[in-house]
Amino acid sequence: MKYFLAHALISLLLCAQSAAAQSAGHSRPTLTLNHIALHVHELKRSTAFYEGVLMLEKIDEPFKDGKHTWFSLAGAGQLHLIEAPDAAMKRSKYNHLCFSVPSMEAFIANLEKHRIQYTNWPGTSKSPTVRPDGVKQIYIQDPDGHWIEINDDVNPK
Repeated sequence: MKYFLAHALISLLLCAQSAAAQSAGHSRPTLTLNHIALHVHELKRSTAFYEGVLMLEKIDEPFKDGKHTWFSLAGAGQLHLIEAPDAAMKRSKYNHLCFSVPSMEAFIANLEKHRIQYTNWPGTSKSPTVRPDGVKQIYIQDPDGHWIEINDDVNPK
């Protein structure tokens, strides 16, 4: 875990330095998300979840070692799954990925089809949490326990 956090911090700093160098003359650097990497315990099971349940599009990955799966996140970058034997651990809901969907009802129907458990923020109900701005949100966990928020905020500010 320490290695992963250190690697993520170094990557973020290098991206920030690169963006700052490219935007010399601008008052603030422009950062663009490149990818999010998640360690998973069983790559095949996690790949099936992200591809089948979340309906993400698999893309080519350069390693070709059977330990990586990459997905497109459209304009938001990529999601990289990396198989690691020590990936199983308790996860906090505060650390989560979030995806927006145009129809919460259609997405919940897909979760039901795949028999995926979901809950509101407090974990007390399947009824979506409604934020003060009216956005509905539910939470699910991938096969490794990573928390994922699904909301219907199709036009984030």
